[in-house]
Amino acid sequence: MSFDKIIDRAGTHSSKWDMMEPLYGVSPKDGIAMWVADMDFLPPASVQKALEAMTAHGIYGYFGDDRTYLDAIRWWMAHRHGWQVEPEWIFTTHGLVNGAALCVDAFTEAGDGVVLMTPVYHAFARVTKAAGRRVVECSLVNDGGRYVPDFAAWDAMMTGGEKMMILCSPHNPGGRVWTAEELRGIADFARRHDLILVSDEIHHDLVFAGQRHQVMALAAPDISDRLVTMSAATKTFNIAGAHIGNVIIADERLRARFAARVAALGISPNSFGMHMVTAAYSPEGAAWVDALMAYLDGNRRVFDTGIAAIPGLASMWLEATYLAWVDFSGTGMSAAEFTARVEKGARIAANHGPTFGKGGEGFLRFNLATPRAHVAEAVERLQAAFADLQ
Repeated sequence: MSFDKIIDRAGTHSSKWDMMEPLYGVSPKDGIAMWVADMDFLPPASVQKALEAMTAHGIYGYFGDDRTYLDAIRWWMAHRHGWQVEPEWIFTTHGLVNGAALCVDAFTEAGDGVVLMTPVYHAFARVTKAAGRRVVECSLVNDGGRYVPDFAAWDAMMTGGEKMMILCSPHNPGGRVWTAEELRGIADFARRHDLILVSDEIHHDLVFAGQRHQVMALAAPDISDRLVTMSAATKTFNIAGAHIGNVIIADERLRARFAARVAALGISPNSFGMHMVTAAYSPEGAAWVDALMAYLDGNRRVFDTGIAAIPGLASMWLEATYLAWVDFSGTGMSAAEFTARVEKGARIAANHGPTFGKGGEGFLRFNLATPRAHVAEAVERLQAAFADLQ
């Protein structure tokens, strides 16, 4: 397929395009949606064919016999990530926000602390607070435009009331692919402070050439007794509306605790998502992802080159994800001023940095998973909106 094809998503109940005007004041008629983390691309043809087969049959009953579905997940993890997963380790949830919420519910109690490496995906804090737990923000260090952990500072923050840590690997919004050494450091931190470690690896397939995602289960195999891994096909293949994700737990004790909460809450997956995932986790899906990453690399370069031409702006170099994290602090402007220039001047909807927690001040997040014509147009608009700085 051509990723350059522009598909009009306005009026289709698209959160990304139909909600940007009420939330950001940017009309889809002349604006560019660069906030919600889904892509403006069609999924692989195999996914479309799976859905067409369902509609052709015309009966939408309960999904049974999930062996092919589980085998597809296991094949993908083995062939793309070198990780051997057993079928009994795999739980299916309504996406990974639901997966994270279930982990909070299963492994912590009201008032417990949940450690987040901020800035980080905002839904982690949202579900933690909604469950009556405390968000403990361990700030990442911005080391020359690249986030790194600060274990000494984090150790000093721990009180003993923290029970769980959620890791975003690769990192959203900073685009880091954590090294094996960094992952072992995070695992050691979790062990030192007796934390259940939930590793959200939803962006694990969206890694650029020259980088390699390290599965936490392989980087630190000695922490399997406290490790929960989350993955999904939804981010990889642009099927987020299917609301389907996987929580993978090797440890039998942790698995029993999680299974008890899934049973108590009546969690069961939808058949559309299971058919889509089965079709996506295939050789055809793998070829599609490789083509996608080559295309996104071009978008990344167009965007970063354009941002670099605006004095005071700096875009973190993405090692993974399609979510550019742009620092506006060098402009000397207040958040209200630079955000107004982006939304009202450039007519672009982008995520506000403070929603990602400490360290997000001065930043906006831009979604680059859109046809290159949109990315090039966005760059031109941003350069015009900040023309007085050039």
